[in-house]
Amino acid sequence: MNVVLPLLNAAVFLLLAMLHLYWMIGGNWGYHAAIPTDGNGRKLFRPGPVATFAVALGLILFALVNILLAGLLPPVMPKEYLRISLMIIAGIFLLRAIGDFRYVGFSKRFRKTRFAEMDSKFYSPLCLVLAIMNSWWLIQ
Repeated sequence: MNVVLPLLNAAVFLLLAMLHLYWMIGGNWGYHAAIPTDGNGRKLFRPGPVATFAVALGLILFALVNILLAGLLPPVMPKEYLRISLMIIAGIFLLRAIGDFRYVGFSKRFRKTRFAEMDSKFYSPLCLVLAIMNSWWLIQ
């Protein structure tokens, strides 16, 4: 369990990073269901290539934190900093799962859009699972 869970976390983060890199270079698969929309179907924001790359880079860093804390690469910083980083990662995904009380997360009010349906079925549950799985260091 000391290596399996962080590797699973890293794999999920790397897959999500690859998807964001795909979108960054112009790919469309899944893109339109990944952006929150208002009640009229208008996208709430339009992330450009730089923002999409920033998200991909963050996801890669999240994967790296898991890999480093599991001891699969030589340490580059004290383990306590890595544990704090993992706690921040878990917090980010917990907040994302809870949502903004309007368009995103379990707390959303707008539930009839394509994004809202995907968010309820996949995105928010995945964020909750990532929050829980990235809390694995608490049981260490």
